[in-house]
Amino acid sequence: MATEYGQGYGNGFGFPEGAGRRRERVPAGLRAPFSARSWREFGYVLLSLPISIVLFTYAVTMVSLGAGLLVTFLGIPVLAAALAGCRGFGALERTRARGLLGLDVAEPEPLRMRKQGVMGWMGAVLKSGASWRALLYAVLQFPWAVFSFVVAVNVWAFGWALLTYPLWFWVFPAYLGQDGISLVSDETHQIYLNNPFEITVTALVGLLFTLATPWIVRALTMVDRLLVHGLLGPTRLATRVVELESDRGVVVDTAAADLRRIERDLHDGAQARLVALAMDLGLAKEKLAEDPEAAARMVDEAHGEVKTALQELRDLARGIHPAVLTDRGLDAALSAVASRCAVPVEVQVDLAERPVAAIEGIAYFTVSELLQNISKHSRATWAAVDVWRVENRLMLQVADNGVGGAGVSGGSGLAGLTERLDAVDGILVVDSPVGGPTRVTAELPWRG
Repeated sequence: MATEYGQGYGNGFGFPEGAGRRRERVPAGLRAPFSARSWREFGYVLLSLPISIVLFTYAVTMVSLGAGLLVTFLGIPVLAAALAGCRGFGALERTRARGLLGLDVAEPEPLRMRKQGVMGWMGAVLKSGASWRALLYAVLQFPWAVFSFVVAVNVWAFGWALLTYPLWFWVFPAYLGQDGISLVSDETHQIYLNNPFEITVTALVGLLFTLATPWIVRALTMVDRLLVHGLLGPTRLATRVVELESDRGVVVDTAAADLRRIERDLHDGAQARLVALAMDLGLAKEKLAEDPEAAARMVDEAHGEVKTALQELRDLARGIHPAVLTDRGLDAALSAVASRCAVPVEVQVDLAERPVAAIEGIAYFTVSELLQNISKHSRATWAAVDVWRVENRLMLQVADNGVGGAGVSGGSGLAGLTERLDAVDGILVVDSPVGGPTRVTAELPWRG
């Protein structure tokens, strides 16, 4: 696998290389009341009240009915229908959160039906933790939706009303028979906001409330994010199971690819040379009696082929698992790899003990492939390999002063390397701006 260092251009933020971010002239605090995000979040809060009323009413009614009918068989299908409806509302809420809050929550674990038919479906719904979490969401979201709706609407209305007070204060003397907004009005005192100073102060107070409203609404929606993510998404255990299933597939695919590579190398390399060697020795045997000199030349050529075949077998064995890695560890093995690199490589390994063989092998082949990329594509004149341990993690870093531009785009060697490390809970981070330098950092579990 090899990544071409001329590809993967870009600065990693979705902007073309060389294009700077547009400098905002208005501070974020002043832009917030008019930003699309603030209005989407406010719309989410407004929609939460009617949706939560419908959801709460449905959930409480159906669950109460199902619980009351449990003395008969009808209670079970009613409860199953209640939970299924809550799951359907949960899908709607995930979609709403994705569209208005930008919160992308994966679907919870699917129903696991052990039996086919209606009975199997009801049993799966009732046994599913995701169904009960959706019911809990229906119960908890209603009081929170009422609270957030009241707070958001009142703060929003109060702020804009005070901010625009200079535009409509004339309504009070014209239609209500008073001078302005009444602060105090009793038998002895009457204080109205009606002079220019008081009107200006009122508008400034409204401005403060208006500027604070988006952040208050955002704080309210943080609770909604927690509810949606915690109750309507997959559990950590389910997410971990999915990750392990995916990692297992990567491991199986990687092992199959390695076996195909070994078979191809044997077939095209050592096996082909050994077949040719057997034919040459057969011809030499036939010529031994009639032309000893020609037979001797053929045997000498066959001897050279044997050396070449042995070297190819050694290289193949080294590619499977080098003996120096087993015998002497990462320091000696990486030094041997570095000596075969096309550019000078400085190797520094700071390990007091060795990790388990599997992690050690992955670390070796990770560095080996990165150095191979440097030899083929980087046009570097210098490279460095650093290996050290941080608590229970094995850290690898390979750097060079080449042309840069490396990336983990789909189909590249670094993408495949990322998948391999991810299969063992490892991480690969690539920092390779166009023009260089390139720095690739890998993190693996220690498992010593």
